[in-house]
Amino acid sequence: MAFSAAELHVLRRSLAHALQSSTAPLTAAEVQDCLRLAASVDEAVQEAGRLRAFLLDDLARYRGALPGSLSGYLELLQDALAAGYEPDPDDLSALRALRANPVAAAVLERAQGVAERSVRRRLAAAAPAPRTRLLALAGGREEPGPAAPGPEGPRPERPRPEPSPKEPPRPGRPVPTPGEVFPPRRKPAPPPA
Repeated sequence: MAFSAAELHVLRRSLAHALQSSTAPLTAAEVQDCLRLAASVDEAVQEAGRLRAFLLDDLARYRGALPGSLSGYLELLQDALAAGYEPDPDDLSALRALRANPVAAAVLERAQGVAERSVRRRLAAAAPAPRTRLLALAGGREEPGPAAPGPEGPRPERPRPEPSPKEPPRPGRPVPTPGEVFPPRRKPAPPPA
């Protein structure tokens, strides 16, 4: 994205005003300049999105017309990769089918590298964050030991509940043996003569 000289002047004034420690208000003309600059930036972002969508549609059309559109497809794909495009599985399979062409083989190698980095980045983003130890919070459980002094002085130790007497294990149903669960097969009786 490129700014004109007038837009850079507005941007510089806005940044200088934002960094000033004074609370002097902007003049009405400066506010209007800032609003026009913001509108121009929004329009440029929308135009970049439209251009990207057009290029991706064009790339899909060329990919659909392979192998007849080989040179145009490779050129578009190289431009898209340079602009930050992450190749999809259709691109990779098309390039694998065309790897006999030296240019296609080079683009395939580059596209596979981009795809691998993309997958690694997505996996790293999806991985759970490493667990950190929770610090003791006021009112939480504490390790037994000397009472920690608080703002009012040392805290009195809380009485510990007495452990309940353990109940004897209940006589339960005995565990069946495999022979009980799966009875042996009986030999078939001989047929009557």
